[in-house]
Amino acid sequence: MAEAADFTGTTPSPARRWLRRTGALAVSLPLLASAVLVSAPTAQAEAAGSAPQGSTPRGVPHASADKGVVDVSLDTLTPTAPDENDTLTVRGTVTNNGKRTITDGQVDLLVGRALHTRSSLDAADRRTKHVPGVDGTPVGGKYVQEVEELAPGRTQDFSISVPVKELALDSDGVYQLGVTLTGQTPTQRYDQVLGIERAFLPWQPKGSDAKTKTTFLWPLISSTHLTAETGSNEQQTRVFEDDSLAKEIGPGGRLQQMLALGTSLDVTWVIDPDLLASVHAMADGYRIKDGSRTVAGKNRAVAGQWLTDLQKAVQGETVVALPFADPDLASLAHRGKNVSGSLSHLKDATDVAVLTVESTLHVKPVTDFAWPVEGAIDPSIVDVATSAGADTVIARNDSFRETGGLPYTPSAPRPIGGGTTAVVADARLSKAFQGDLTRAESSTLAVQEFLAQSLMITLQDPGEPRSIVVAPQRMPSTSQAQSMAKAIQTVQEGRWTDTQDLTAAAKAKPDPGATTRVPSGRSYPGHLRKQELDVAAFEVVQSTQRKLDDFSTILTDPDRVVTPFGRAIDRGMSTSWRGRATEGDAFRKGVERHLADLMRSVQLIDKSDAQLSGRSATIPVTVKNNLVQGVDNLRLRLTSTKPKRLKIGDEAYGEQTVKLAGERSQTLKFDTNANANGIVDVEAQLITEDGSPYGDKVRFRVQVNEVTPTVMLVIAGGLLLLVLAGFRMYQQRKRVTARQAAEEAAAPTGDAPDDAAGTDAAATDAGEDAGTSEGGSADVTRAPEPEQPSDPTPDTAAESTDPSGTGERVDR
Repeated sequence: MAEAADFTGTTPSPARRWLRRTGALAVSLPLLASAVLVSAPTAQAEAAGSAPQGSTPRGVPHASADKGVVDVSLDTLTPTAPDENDTLTVRGTVTNNGKRTITDGQVDLLVGRALHTRSSLDAADRRTKHVPGVDGTPVGGKYVQEVEELAPGRTQDFSISVPVKELALDSDGVYQLGVTLTGQTPTQRYDQVLGIERAFLPWQPKGSDAKTKTTFLWPLISSTHLTAETGSNEQQTRVFEDDSLAKEIGPGGRLQQMLALGTSLDVTWVIDPDLLASVHAMADGYRIKDGSRTVAGKNRAVAGQWLTDLQKAVQGETVVALPFADPDLASLAHRGKNVSGSLSHLKDATDVAVLTVESTLHVKPVTDFAWPVEGAIDPSIVDVATSAGADTVIARNDSFRETGGLPYTPSAPRPIGGGTTAVVADARLSKAFQGDLTRAESSTLAVQEFLAQSLMITLQDPGEPRSIVVAPQRMPSTSQAQSMAKAIQTVQEGRWTDTQDLTAAAKAKPDPGATTRVPSGRSYPGHLRKQELDVAAFEVVQSTQRKLDDFSTILTDPDRVVTPFGRAIDRGMSTSWRGRATEGDAFRKGVERHLADLMRSVQLIDKSDAQLSGRSATIPVTVKNNLVQGVDNLRLRLTSTKPKRLKIGDEAYGEQTVKLAGERSQTLKFDTNANANGIVDVEAQLITEDGSPYGDKVRFRVQVNEVTPTVMLVIAGGLLLLVLAGFRMYQQRKRVTARQAAEEAAAPTGDAPDDAAGTDAAATDAGEDAGTSEGGSADVTRAPEPEQPSDPTPDTAAESTDPSGTGERVDR
């Protein structure tokens, strides 16, 4: 933001304005220089952004206590690091934010003195007010731009081009540039600096033999997009939470720009394998959640093109693979260690990372590096970071503070014990491109400051080569990436530094004067600690993992479930949830709910109460599998709560193996033995091979109606009486039949009267009643023979294989 200037003096004529300004500045500069160099308090005042004390010659513009009169925006500065034969061009705008019209205005380019230390750069960057002399001398001459009138609220463009030879740049170093608007107002009819903007100009035209080596990390990392849900088809079509990833990798998107820009840069690619897996899933065909349903995604071609371009870009380059889903190392160290089993996920995420990168990009990644958030470390973070096999931790020097008071920036690698190396990135360079860089001015100033800091590191100790690492924010915006690329393109020209990959930087010779002590846990930044995943998050993660372990043991094709859910569990611990606690909690609980729903696809069918008549019967229990794959290694246990009354087989419980194809059901029958009448509660429970319960129990009652020995004696006695009665009747009938046969055989043949008499006698002996008809002849009537009793009708139905229904009787 430009600052207003206010001073007392006479009003110059427009024709002599530039000459008067130049002459006044020439007279004042020796006095100002003496005040700055001799007075220590004055130097401190400069660092704080105030003007030196004392009087100023009449006619020299002063800094004003008022602010916001004119905003000077420096939008472009080219070339960013000029050579002696170049022409420097600055372009931008001036905007009148005041309430009065500015007249007789002029845009000037000021060149300040060379700065030789990083602290002087910091002091100049903090200064806000215009300080005559300290902010530099106007180039003047024809290299100015007139602004005759600038009404309130109006903006005017400017463009000034100056041959570098006219800038009077002497020794190598960083020079401060200033762009000012000087003018008058109706109430202040004298020249005054109404606005200023500053930038840095790195100057080393001939290069240097003793160069530093700089490593740039180029991160391809995104937030979580994939859910744990998959289609039931063979390809297991993946389901995305939304289609925001397509925007990132599409034309003009953040990740598309990162890829396109990085292709032409000498950088070390740092990739989260989850991003590769997500884009690959999208390229294979995907669906998007839309309320309670899903719809087909439409960006397969975009995903395929992005992967193809990335495969070409990384061939022959160093690719550092983070553990899958970029787990939050600090949260694991500070919170996750309190939940048993949480740390085990890190090793698995590292192993999966290698497979994912190799299968997707066809390059072998480096997994030796761990990257905590913002490079902030303490002993517990180092322990966790190296537990999965990494032997190098990427830190940052605002966390890894120097204690030796070195007058230069030391090399990045630091041995910190236990065979572990900390690669300490430079904080100023790493944070140079944070913030909103969508405005051209913000981007230009960030690039110039980055280049100035980079050159200053080399100038600190030109005789000693050093390795410098730049570790920017994890997910740069599009404008931030474009600014980074512009600065890196200038640096990699090799004028004052060479580039190298991260592996080479880690192997560089450590600086013997640099600190190797890891900061304590108390020094971990408070704002970062507040963003960490809490203990409850890791408890949900472990609960989901236990359920997944139980579920996978019963499946015939466990990879269909273990792979998507295992990766979803990794995503639940991602660094991307920092500052998004609500969204992270919803994601983790959503994964757990979806897994529970799948597990309920294998379940027992509810059973109604049953009746048991007799000493023994079978009880059927049905298991249903709604999964598309089969289940195995599962057993069904049926338990009697009163084994003295009802046993399952000969024990209190019985077990049978469940082996069931996908989308099928199976009924298993258990033999029972009853010892007494009454109601018995029976429990059915699925169990895994290790005896762990699977799913919910099914409880039902069995009504036992046992036939006692007394009842059996009564029934036996009745049957015996029936047999005896039948035998007696049989004997009587046999005697009558034998007597009739004997009489018939002994009767004489001849006269009818004799026949009639014999017949009457037989009838009388037989005890039968005889009657006499009207003709005087006798008519004998005989009783018919009794029939053989038939077999009794069965009183039981054929055995049924169907499950018992309401009020059913169990099979006997």
